[in-house]
Amino acid sequence: MGRVHQISISQGGVPKLAVQQAAIDDTGVVGDVQADRVHHGHPEQALCLFSREVIEGMQGEGHPIEPGSAGENITVSGMDWGLVVPGTRMAIGEVEIEITGYTTPCSKNARWFKDGDYNRMHVNKSPGESRVYARVLHGGIVTTGDAIELLA
Repeated sequence: MGRVHQISISQGGVPKLAVQQAAIDDTGVVGDVQADRVHHGHPEQALCLFSREVIEGMQGEGHPIEPGSAGENITVSGMDWGLVVPGTRMAIGEVEIEITGYTTPCSKNARWFKDGDYNRMHVNKSPGESRVYARVLHGGIVTTGDAIELLA
């Protein structure tokens, strides 16, 4: 069981900024825009999630990354991030999602890494420390602090 640490949106690009509450539908967070619709924003990529604890570990290495800065919509806390793998279903408040895959880091994230090596968060370089994409199975409202439960 975990919690929603932060919900983040933008009008295109990164960083995404915190909001207290958001509606989620099959396209993702209502009001969030992806600047690059070729590589982002498909139904299998409706949401991007990342772990607060992973972010804090990266901060401890000297990287200036913050929740939302790497483009995730939902920053989770209190979960074993290694269990969040493709095929996993999760309940986030009243929303249900399925993890569809790991994200491919983008050069727009280079500024969040002291050496510019945005691949620091690539699943092949740092297993268990990658952002993930998810499809929305059942939409609804998500609020900061909502419980997150792994379903499968």
